[in-house]
Amino acid sequence: MSERIVVVGFGPVAARLVDELLPAVRTGLVQLLVVGQEAEAAYNRVMVAELGVGRTAPEALAMADAAELEADGVDVRLGVKVKRIDRARQHVVLSDGTNEHYDRLVFATGSRPVIPNLTGLNPDPASPVLPAGVTALRDLRDAAVLREAVAGGKRVVVLGGGVLGLETALAAAEEGAQATVVHNGPFPLGRSIDRGSGSVLTSSLRAGGVRMAGNARSTGVETAGPGGSFSALLLEDGSAIDGDLLVLSCGVRPRIELAEGCGLPVGSGILVDHHLRTYHEPHMFAIGDCAEVRCPDVSCLDCRTATGPSGLVGPGWRQAEWLAEYLVVLAQDGQEAADALEALPTEKPGVVVLKARGINLALAGDNQADPWDEELLEAGAASGRARRQISQWADPEHGRYVKMTTRGGVLEGLVAVGMPRTAAELVVLFERSSELPADRSLLLRLDGPDQLDSGATSNDPQRTVCRCAGVSAASIEDSVLEGCSTVGEVSKATRAGTGCGGCHEDIKGLIEKHFQATAA
Repeated sequence: MSERIVVVGFGPVAARLVDELLPAVRTGLVQLLVVGQEAEAAYNRVMVAELGVGRTAPEALAMADAAELEADGVDVRLGVKVKRIDRARQHVVLSDGTNEHYDRLVFATGSRPVIPNLTGLNPDPASPVLPAGVTALRDLRDAAVLREAVAGGKRVVVLGGGVLGLETALAAAEEGAQATVVHNGPFPLGRSIDRGSGSVLTSSLRAGGVRMAGNARSTGVETAGPGGSFSALLLEDGSAIDGDLLVLSCGVRPRIELAEGCGLPVGSGILVDHHLRTYHEPHMFAIGDCAEVRCPDVSCLDCRTATGPSGLVGPGWRQAEWLAEYLVVLAQDGQEAADALEALPTEKPGVVVLKARGINLALAGDNQADPWDEELLEAGAASGRARRQISQWADPEHGRYVKMTTRGGVLEGLVAVGMPRTAAELVVLFERSSELPADRSLLLRLDGPDQLDSGATSNDPQRTVCRCAGVSAASIEDSVLEGCSTVGEVSKATRAGTGCGGCHEDIKGLIEKHFQATAA
């Protein structure tokens, strides 16, 4: 008898799980029910800002086709919520009035935007009430609101100095809007980068047409009369920043209320072990933004330093792929065979790349120590580890900055602004835990005038081009050899470029390189 799997949520991570389970659905090994709260099937939420500024179309964001899935035997319920989970009977109670049985249940509920506690906003996480002209830029309707403002050259105020907020402001400014970023701190990305790179980044953002308001603590939202649209963001010092649209980019929180409501242990996310099983309930799993991989074994060294959900789509996709294999083996060969599978590998620290025209930023690991900060440099040395070393270089006049944090010559942290080739090489070295050259200046020379046409960092076929999907240059080149000639065709064949979109130019470059060589 086939196992019935219920997937709660239908975002990008759930779409990958469904895609991986389709062969088992077609053969009748499993029955699959997917419950999505939105009226649309899964789409690429990471690209909503690109849609909002008019740089892509809604169909380019689509990640699943409900009709095609139904034809393959998947039961898809859109615009429906799971109201309650009955663990004892293994039932889910849906908002359409139906009760559905499950043998296995997967939480893929994702995350919701943080609504700041400002006068004029209702921050209730379950049902926030935002006045007209205020958006969290989370779904397709939010994108339409931003698109209207950008098309009209309106004043867009972005609250939050994270990567998404900066990318939104830069793109809006480039497309004709008046964009202002408001953040609490001396420079944006304050938790991830140091003062030097923060200062260079701020200057680069201003050069890109974005107004920056740092060290600004927001207190309230002003509207044009009762029930009116947003007109200004009020600050603690009594000043105000006028605008026509306020974009809230204050981070996200895992959606754990459904799991918490049925008695499952939670932390910042739904607590799961290295097989993605919820605590004390082997029939239930969690993946993506809502899942916190932190096993119950207190002696597990990997879990001692676990930081909760990453908020990145790549780790969620890898979880979905692993869980699909586990569920298929479970349905086909039983629990013992499934548990014999190698556990989900621990995720390495992620690399963050700012996607914007004219600005190149890459960061990873710990960048807080300064070259003369003895306390931070010696941290960990007492346990026998090598002392940290810092190498940094700054050229503020031309918007360039590089900082490398190493231990025993191996890169532990990096931040690079305005140095694309150096950044690309450092990212490769970081991901491979490779040792840096003794003369660090060799890396800086990659962005020198004598290297601009040399392709210095583009010849390694095993380098990762798409970090979201984990696709190498070699895989992309193979797809081009097999006939793919556009970014869309490569994405369909390899999944490269289906995440944040930051690698689209790199994919395009590989395609062009192939056809130039063919023409020659």
